[in-house]
Amino acid sequence: MEHKNNDCNNLTPEVIKQLVESAHEAKKMSHSPYSKFRVGAAILTEEDKVIKGCNVENASYTLGVCAERCAIFKAISDGYKKFKALAIACDVIGLNLAPCGACRQIMHEFGGDYLIVLSQPDFTYKTITMNELLPFGFGHSDLNREKIDYTN
Repeated sequence: MEHKNNDCNNLTPEVIKQLVESAHEAKKMSHSPYSKFRVGAAILTEEDKVIKGCNVENASYTLGVCAERCAIFKAISDGYKKFKALAIACDVIGLNLAPCGACRQIMHEFGGDYLIVLSQPDFTYKTITMNELLPFGFGHSDLNREKIDYTN
C-alpha cells in the first residue's frame, strides 16, 4: 500500500484499510449509466461511524451528485458534522482519483484537518490531508472578514 506517514487523527492502518474497503463497497451501488465511471466514498465521523456514498448520475447531467458529496450529505443529515477521514474509490487502474472542485469545497466546509484516502481498484491508496487537497480553501471565516463599504 502506498501511503504517507500521515497519522491524521491517529488512524491505524487497519482503520484506513476498513475505510477503503467501505468506499469500494459503496462504489458497487453507483448509478452511472452514462459515464460508466463508478465512484464510492466512505466518511469516518469523529464518533467512529462510517457513512458511505456513491455517485448518482441523471439524464440531465448537471443534476447528478458525486460520491464524496453523497457521503457527506448523508452524514450531515444523520447529525454528524466532524470527520476523521474520507476514503474514495474508483475503477481506474493506476489512478488515485482526487475529488472534483465542487466536492473539495463541500469537504472543506466541514473541516480542514481530516485525512483523505485516495484508493485504486487493487485497494492500494495514498493519503493526504484536506488542507493539502484544497490549499487556501474558502470557508465561513472568510465571509466574516472586514470588507469595504461599496454602498456609499
